Amino acid sequence: MIKLVAIDLDGTLLNEEKQISARNKEILAQAKNQGVKIVLCTGRPLAAMAHYLTELDLLDSGDYSITFNGGLVQKNDTGEIMAKKVMTIADVEQLTQLAQALSLPLDVLSDGIVYQLPTAPEKQSLYNVLNKVLDFRPGTLLDVKKADVLNKAVIAYAQEELDPKIQEIPNVFHEQFEIIKTRSMLLEFMPKGVTKAYGISLLAEELGITQAEVMAIGDEENDLPMIEYAGMGVAMANAVPLVKESADYLTASNDDDGVAQAIEKFVLV
Repeated sequence: MIKLVAIDLDGTLLNEEKQISARNKEILAQAKNQGVKIVLCTGRPLAAMAHYLTELDLLDSGDYSITFNGGLVQKNDTGEIMAKKVMTIADVEQLTQLAQALSLPLDVLSDGIVYQLPTAPEKQSLYNVLNKVLDFRPGTLLDVKKADVLNKAVIAYAQEELDPKIQEIPNVFHEQFEIIKTRSMLLEFMPKGVTKAYGISLLAEELGITQAEVMAIGDEENDLPMIEYAGMGVAMANAVPLVKESADYLTASNDDDGVAQAIEKFVLV
């Protein structure tokens, strides 16, 4: 019996217009009314998904989200952090050197604030195009050192230049960080061991829910760990090949209410 459904946002719950369909809302409401935990799992901070939580009526006591790709487990109603794993200033210093060597812009996230570092002054980060609700600020390492928490770093740039540069990242960085392509023009750096599966496992343990009682639904490379972790891993029809290969079930696309289809089949009783 599924007791927790972990759902990615972009390319999964959201259609190509970045909206939640009426059908998805209806089915998620039915699942919640049955006592199933509906948990949004995203690389975004909580502030960048508040409107979706409101739409889905997921702001009650006992509603949770996994943010920053598993770096934070949070209560939706208060924002309280139940568990976290974050970066150090030494991590950011290393990634700054890497971005400079690759000649690509680097953004560092501290909750809802994005510090845009001058690692490639002649190139403009595209992160503000992907996440319009965050607070973007030009910054330096000195600004980053003053931040209360460092959640992750990202490189957001045109895919045709980003993809070849990814191949140039030395192995030592892969050993020290989780490096994940989350969208065509977005590369994310997380503390080692931080994945959506990590965040879900912490929440499931807190709630007394087993892996077999978890369903995870996603489409991108950063969803792969949670799909492999869950007792029922579901890939969208629009998912990347690796996610499809690892899933237990292939549902419809994000434009065809794939989330609703999977929950109707495996969760609603």
